[in-house]
Amino acid sequence: MELVNIAKTNLRNSLKKKLSHMTASEIEEQSKIITNKVLSHPVYTRSNRVSIYLSMDSEVQTNNIVENIFHSKKTCFIPKYNKFEMLMVEIKSLDEINSLPKTKWNISQPADNDMHEDALTTGGLDLIIVPGLGFTIDGKRLGRGKGYYDRCIIEYKKKYPFNNLKTIGLAFSEQICDDIPMSQHDSLIDFLICP
Repeated sequence: MELVNIAKTNLRNSLKKKLSHMTASEIEEQSKIITNKVLSHPVYTRSNRVSIYLSMDSEVQTNNIVENIFHSKKTCFIPKYNKFEMLMVEIKSLDEINSLPKTKWNISQPADNDMHEDALTTGGLDLIIVPGLGFTIDGKRLGRGKGYYDRCIIEYKKKYPFNNLKTIGLAFSEQICDDIPMSQHDSLIDFLICP
């Protein structure tokens, strides 16, 4: 177990370094290609309850996907983190997203005292669009080390086994890895979309 954690830490550092060398225009260009692939993906087009992360500067940019979720009358959920867990909370409009406060990690999310519908208690999700630092073509994912998404995906699949929840990871070309060390609590993603 300890060796897996060391290997993951080393891979995280290497991927963060690669990402730090990407220019704003490279990020924008690859994000555009990825967005177009997401919007035409059959799993996305038939999903109604969609969870999507609000991107940081070094991640695949999700603004246009978020806009499309609202334009196509899907229900939009975004992650809301605290020290212990991550909830997927419903957001009703682009205006609401634009007015969200930022956390110390510069992630937009509702304030702690702001009440929002939680997808886990209101019917689950059809699709979770997942960020990560690294991915393999066969569905392995390296997150930032807190395990939020792994726990969340397991929880949703357990509570709503008939929803057939799907996961899509978004990755720049620089984030594709030959292999990623896995622990027993890591979950595979169903689809990876990259340029």
